[in-house]
Amino acid sequence: MWDRQRRAFADAYRIIQYDARGHGQSSVPPGPYTLAQLAGDALAILDAEKIAAAHVCGLSLGGITALKLTLLAPERVRSLVMANTGARIGSVEFWDTRIALLRERGMPAVADVAIPNWFTAGFREREPDAVQQFRSAIESTPPEGYLGCSAAMRDEDLRDSLGAVRCPLLAIAGAADRSTPPELLHFVHERLPGSRLVTLESAHISNVEQEAAFNAALSSFLA
Repeated sequence: MWDRQRRAFADAYRIIQYDARGHGQSSVPPGPYTLAQLAGDALAILDAEKIAAAHVCGLSLGGITALKLTLLAPERVRSLVMANTGARIGSVEFWDTRIALLRERGMPAVADVAIPNWFTAGFREREPDAVQQFRSAIESTPPEGYLGCSAAMRDEDLRDSLGAVRCPLLAIAGAADRSTPPELLHFVHERLPGSRLVTLESAHISNVEQEAAFNAALSSFLA
């Protein structure tokens, strides 16, 4: 997910990437999960690595998790980057439909829905190997983990808590993002005076599809 940013920033910053619970190489505890649990996982990593405070960057589920971390432990977040996400993602009906799809047809069906929303047609044509890597990652995600994180997004609405954010914030939206439309981050930006908003010509996975522009926005913000 973040390899393209790690390569760009590793000489200047210490980079920590991790798999959310229920995903990748992380464990799959019984669900449903909550955003407080997901943010607590990030906090536990900071504690284990003896990091007092970090610049925190998250995309989609990672973005709303990073926002929750900022609200729960503001002293641990030096700055916050929310990419292709929102303070509220989707609706109860949306997530219940997605959960039902998974239970009925499995993770390959989820990938069939996700991939056209995650990358524009142009990127899918230009970088089919990268797209296939993401499809494989979705299909290999443990169903219990995906269900758990879906429930976390279904059940949480942080829009009324935005006023408590005090750290510098960069919002990065994708102009063609159908999973988390740009309006979600426009909402965040409008309610946080002094925040920055950048909109890239991408779909949902903007840090991959528009790697150079994403990295430039991130570099400028951190500087």
